Amino acid sequence: MIDFTWKIGGEAGFGIMTTGLVFSKIASRLGYHIFDYIKYPSLIRGGHNSFETRVSDQVVRQLKYNVDLLICLNKETFDQNKKFLLVDSIVVYDSSDFVPEKGSYKTLDIPFKKILEEQKGQVVMKNTIALGATLAILGGEIDELEHIIEEQFGRKGEEVINFNKQFVRKGYDYVKKNYFQLIKPLLTKKTSETKLVLTGNDAFSLGSVVADCRFYCAYPMTPSSSVLTTLASWQKKNNMIVRHGEDEISVINTALGSSFAGVRSAVGTSGGGFALMVEAVSLAGVTETPIVIFLSQRPGPATGMPTWTEQSDLLFTVHAGHGEFPKIVLAPGDVEEMIELTAKAFNLADVYQLPVVVMSDMFLSEGHKSVSKKFVDDFIANYKVNRGKLLKEITNDKLQMTNQVQNSNVKSKNFLRYKITEDGISERLIPGIPGYYFQANSYEHLEDGHTTEEAKPRIDQVDKRNKKWQTYLEKDFSLPKVYGDLEKAETVLVSWGSVKGSIIEAQKTLENTAFIHFNHVYPLDKDKIRKLFSAKKRYILLENNSWGQMGKLLAMETGVEIEEKILKYDGRPIWTEEIIRKLT
Repeated sequence: MIDFTWKIGGEAGFGIMTTGLVFSKIASRLGYHIFDYIKYPSLIRGGHNSFETRVSDQVVRQLKYNVDLLICLNKETFDQNKKFLLVDSIVVYDSSDFVPEKGSYKTLDIPFKKILEEQKGQVVMKNTIALGATLAILGGEIDELEHIIEEQFGRKGEEVINFNKQFVRKGYDYVKKNYFQLIKPLLTKKTSETKLVLTGNDAFSLGSVVADCRFYCAYPMTPSSSVLTTLASWQKKNNMIVRHGEDEISVINTALGSSFAGVRSAVGTSGGGFALMVEAVSLAGVTETPIVIFLSQRPGPATGMPTWTEQSDLLFTVHAGHGEFPKIVLAPGDVEEMIELTAKAFNLADVYQLPVVVMSDMFLSEGHKSVSKKFVDDFIANYKVNRGKLLKEITNDKLQMTNQVQNSNVKSKNFLRYKITEDGISERLIPGIPGYYFQANSYEHLEDGHTTEEAKPRIDQVDKRNKKWQTYLEKDFSLPKVYGDLEKAETVLVSWGSVKGSIIEAQKTLENTAFIHFNHVYPLDKDKIRKLFSAKKRYILLENNSWGQMGKLLAMETGVEIEEKILKYDGRPIWTEEIIRKLT
């Protein structure tokens, strides 16, 4: 079985992230599964960056604790990662920069600086040499890397392409000539289905396009920012408008206006930005305007740790907004779920005419995972847009007089935008239909939208809006997914969101475990969920926060209380090895 971890590190600004992604793509194109993650400081310039990729011939959902091949483009990379090295690990370095301290691992000295001077290359091209050396060490062929270089520099002409290729060759040939005894045939080409290499942010972007989102607005905030740039680069192909707003208040109000006008709309942010959006979330609640909100978490409070990961905004999200109104909160656990639940979020927002929040975090948003292209193609082919009770015109069976109204002086009629219904959902009319009007503002209202402060219509409208939750729980709520045999398991792990990968990986080692994974996190069906916790077993809650927020939500919504917890809140994800150590 092939299963190893490659890691590269160096000074920020010298292409570490690009180099890492290229390696992940090479491994994926050669037929392997990958999972990667990046680390970088919250600095405009400077600091230390690293990129880590796990490669396997089996599906992988999380990184490993140890590093098998470490590419050190400076001494800091070695100092930070020497504790992760094993007896068989290989450390690549340049002795003109530093020499690693002696250890049981193997070392490989490559003269990066000398090669750059001889070939008149820029310092940033150290990475290109390192990629060539990596392929040689792992027994891979160089053609796939050269093909990626052709893709990246194709617009710049043959001369630029060949200039970059020579540095790849120098690194590759140097290892082949001087360190042939260290070569491990771990990255030889194998036949496999086509895979895509996607981050969680890529997956949200893709899911939005599949769902026919026509307007996306955001103010950049790590770790959600790349959704803005990705969708902007796709907007012409998809007839989408993508706007970089001046602040988060403008962002969500612009999107609500777009949604009110009839197009599917979404916004993206992190916790601090979402805090600014909260008043408008309440506006969406009272006007019953659909909106999808992408919330990618990072450690707080306040600015916190902008480039690290945490799951500390769940309770804030669930209760965000003044007053009482329904919303739906989804939390994908991996890239595949992100595509599925993003597309579902747009349908739910339209059908139930309310805010739907799709929660991510730094770990999911910026880590790459290889995904079957067939999975994506099949999902796109089978997805169906459901706009709910949206009327684009008034037809005969819906009081239709479209042509007559357009060509006559028929008096306009009130449209009952907030009509009381059994399921809590009223018909929604795109503004501008000739002959019909309604009000939509931030006040409590009558069925036609006119404001009111009377008791009975207030009660009627609150009850109507609240009915949406009951309808959702009956028709569209999904129970948590269970991994393993819940009946036979002695220990049951409970979590939500991106902790999924670590737990599933841990289950490969642990015996007699099951895993309850929540991705529809609010509202919750009390009766159905309590059945999952009825047996006398050892239940353990795992979360990337200090409060055990999903545990608190479970207790509040269902009465289920989990006493034993594994909580981590240092900005790092919960590693598989940590779970195994805690349970063995």
